[in-house]
Amino acid sequence: MNTRTRRIVIAGGIVITLAALIIVLKPADRGAPYHPYFAALNAELKAKGPGRPVAIVDLDRLDANIALVKKNLRPPLAFRLVVKSLPSLALVRYILDRMASRRLMVFHAPDLEIFAEHGWSDVDILLGKPMPVAALVEYYARYRRGTGFDPSRQIQWLIDTPARLRQYLEFAKRNEIRMRISVEIDVGLHRGGLQTMSEFDEVLGLIAANPTRLSFSGFMGYDVHAASAPAVFSSKDAVVRGAFARVMTAYREFFDHGKSRYPALFTGDLTCNSGGSHTYMLFDVTGPVNDIALGSALVKPADFDSPLLAGHGEALFIAAPVLKRIEGITIPFLEPLAGIFAAWNPNWRITYFIYGGGWRASYLAPAGLVDNPIYGFSTNQAIVNGSAATALGVDDYIFFRPTQSEGIMREFGDIIVVRGGRIAGRWPAFPM
Repeated sequence: MNTRTRRIVIAGGIVITLAALIIVLKPADRGAPYHPYFAALNAELKAKGPGRPVAIVDLDRLDANIALVKKNLRPPLAFRLVVKSLPSLALVRYILDRMASRRLMVFHAPDLEIFAEHGWSDVDILLGKPMPVAALVEYYARYRRGTGFDPSRQIQWLIDTPARLRQYLEFAKRNEIRMRISVEIDVGLHRGGLQTMSEFDEVLGLIAANPTRLSFSGFMGYDVHAASAPAVFSSKDAVVRGAFARVMTAYREFFDHGKSRYPALFTGDLTCNSGGSHTYMLFDVTGPVNDIALGSALVKPADFDSPLLAGHGEALFIAAPVLKRIEGITIPFLEPLAGIFAAWNPNWRITYFIYGGGWRASYLAPAGLVDNPIYGFSTNQAIVNGSAATALGVDDYIFFRPTQSEGIMREFGDIIVVRGGRIAGRWPAFPM
């Protein structure tokens, strides 16, 4: 083979290789029109929606998740709703009524004011994290008597150190009030809470010595880390259950120690709280835990996709209307390359500008939508690309699945609730 022939063969090989690479690497068309469920929601929002981004809760799916929680969480284990995960008075009341519960867990001090202002005299509130004493000062300065809400009876303040309890005690003395105190214990998460029995003795001793200002209401021992235990040499299920068993052992040690040293504090109906959406199914009645907090499992955002929650359905969505539809992917100063972009990737053939954007969420419907790879991030008019198969027009809605519910639901002012694919109401969300 002479030199010229060899070069032709090599060049031909390169061309064939490049062609093969183009065929292999060229993105497939991932677009598809709406699933019928979202097609119906889109039509309903276009006809009756507010023409802006909305959070949507499907009450039928929520009801199915509630039924599953009731089936798995049997008495004497009591259900406590985590308010931060479902921040709406109407939604909270809806869930409490169906769960036959009046127990709440609140993580945001201003949310306490909302329940007091609306006279929710029938609920028991456990703080989900310890508050700076300044938050107590703010709360009691705003508290209005006469609504029927009684903080001394209805709020369990959470403390995590003897020092914080001393601050609360001084506050209670200055204001001549009595405070119910729940003790956070570290059962394995290692992000706060009492770790030693000597700290526990100090806390219980302070409560016992000041009965006119403090009362012991129980424990909180957060166990959700058990669901994240890494599986290396055993199955995930075996590892999670083993980690959970260790959590319950630690919880039992605190309970038994306190009861043996301060039996007078353990005579009433104590709240022994634990749980979370990831682990609520693991509890039984053999340990001291009698109060299970959860919220996100009821709407199942994406961060709660786990084997233990496989039976739960997605009940929370974001929907945003399309404001503009443009053929191709035209980028300022790169217009000559628009045809190349679209030819290479069919999922870039249509550009949609939507109302809003930047949410902690992933595209859900129609299928195959992607963030624009060049324009970048926007919370005003996000730019979304899709193939022709997505078939969206101006005023159609793009649906997202949030990663979490707690912060996102507050962003939209109100929550659109749907029943049977139809808008059943707008429920105001708590303010940010």
